[in-house]
Amino acid sequence: MKTLRNILAVAVLGLVVVACKNDKQPEVKTVETEVAVEKAELDPNATYAKAEFTIKGMTCEIGCAKTIEKKLAKMEGVKSAKVDFSKELAMVEYDEAKVTPDNLSETVTKTAETYSVEGMKTVEAFSAKKACEPGCKKECCAGKEEVKAEKSMKMGCAADCKMNCCADKKGKA
Repeated sequence: MKTLRNILAVAVLGLVVVACKNDKQPEVKTVETEVAVEKAELDPNATYAKAEFTIKGMTCEIGCAKTIEKKLAKMEGVKSAKVDFSKELAMVEYDEAKVTPDNLSETVTKTAETYSVEGMKTVEAFSAKKACEPGCKKECCAGKEEVKAEKSMKMGCAADCKMNCCADKKGKA
């Protein structure tokens, strides 16, 4: 029994010595990653114009508005692009030598067949109007909630949607 214990102790000690080598070289693995392509630097001598236009056909903020915003922002010569889903408004600052309002309109309509551009205009400064809040009594907001409710009836609301227009629809159902 004592001999068996000694043999086991020597085997365990040998295993520990062999397994705990400190001079082992680390394994090097090469992993390919996708490199983000940075937008070309903007020309400081360029003449920039600002355009505002309405985009019809958007049904959601993340899938529609953000997708259009990204497509516009990636265009060569576009300095900035912002799409406000609630106002259906796009605001784009662009280099007049590289981009035209027709290019902007074409980019939006090519994103999906349901999008259309209306009221394209060049502005000195972007409008700072805020979206109408629910229950707003100002003249500029009159009827906006009803329009949103009408749109949600056409599109259908998700079960967990918390927008006022969807809540109204669920209450009527």
